[in-house]
Amino acid sequence: MKAVSKYGFGDKEVEIRDVPEPEIGPEQVLVEVKATGVCGSDVHMWRNMQSWEIVLPLVLGHEFAGVIVDVGDNVSDWQIGDRVAVETAAEICGACVYCLSGDYNLCPNRLGYGALADGSMTRYVAARPQILHRVPDNVPDEHAALTEPICVAYNALVEKTVMKPGDLVVIQGPGPIGIMALQIARIRGAGTLVVLGTDADAKRMEVAAELGADYTLNVQREDAMALISSIGDGFGADLVIDATGISKALEQSLELVRPNGRITKIGWGPQPLDFSLDPLVGKAVTLQGTFSHLYPTWERVLALLSTGQVNLAPVIGGIYALEEWEEAFEAMEQGENVKSVLRLDA
Repeated sequence: MKAVSKYGFGDKEVEIRDVPEPEIGPEQVLVEVKATGVCGSDVHMWRNMQSWEIVLPLVLGHEFAGVIVDVGDNVSDWQIGDRVAVETAAEICGACVYCLSGDYNLCPNRLGYGALADGSMTRYVAARPQILHRVPDNVPDEHAALTEPICVAYNALVEKTVMKPGDLVVIQGPGPIGIMALQIARIRGAGTLVVLGTDADAKRMEVAAELGADYTLNVQREDAMALISSIGDGFGADLVIDATGISKALEQSLELVRPNGRITKIGWGPQPLDFSLDPLVGKAVTLQGTFSHLYPTWERVLALLSTGQVNLAPVIGGIYALEEWEEAFEAMEQGENVKSVLRLDA
């Protein structure tokens, strides 16, 4: 079967390759992928700019939805024909303190699709029943495939972050996670939503405004601190969400956040810090890291999609055939699309 495969550690060492179809064990199901999202991390791996461990050769992709086409002998709760969205934890050990306490996203032996296990940019994927979620009938495949990035934002802002209705919330970066965080923050009752971007983010900033941002600001041309100081009591943001992963963004977060405020860091980035963390202490700020998601989050996010509370229409900038993967990647890298989606039956 055809797959978008990363075969080397050089820039753009990714291509369509033939890979064997997976064989499922008695405790697995076989999912025929209908749609898979392109994540910013996929683009980073295409350009070999990832800051996490991966194995090669590797089929990219971890945001996907499809239909079950085969069921292992010991699987009882799923049937051929079921529509499913699939979590990213392809394998976990099931025995460590994190697995046993339910925090399997932090399992040290976790193998994630599209990083340490072959991913979803291909026709078939083997999956554990424990990471399957039924897709509501009114949620199309292209939207169900984007459950995962919404779950990243939900985990960050609902499960990990103290947030109150009326908060002044600043989101750094209108990429996929930043846009999903914007929608979750709106649902949680943010009083004022500010999205910060750069020259490259012009189209994505338009999407942010369409989805409820009260202010969008280009940090390369405007003074973010001046804007934040002009809102409310002038002491700064209650919550700053770093969805960029750039070290400079964290430095800016420390400037924008109010005393006793919160910074939630979602974005990954390999750059070392080259600034002092003293403002974190002087302002008594809480800095929260967040990673991945858990089963209940997926159920809640699919409900939000089904009820229309998360709007993906302006987020999906293009739907592409598997053979058009590079065009899909380029559209995201250039800021033309917030999200590109590959349709496997296109």
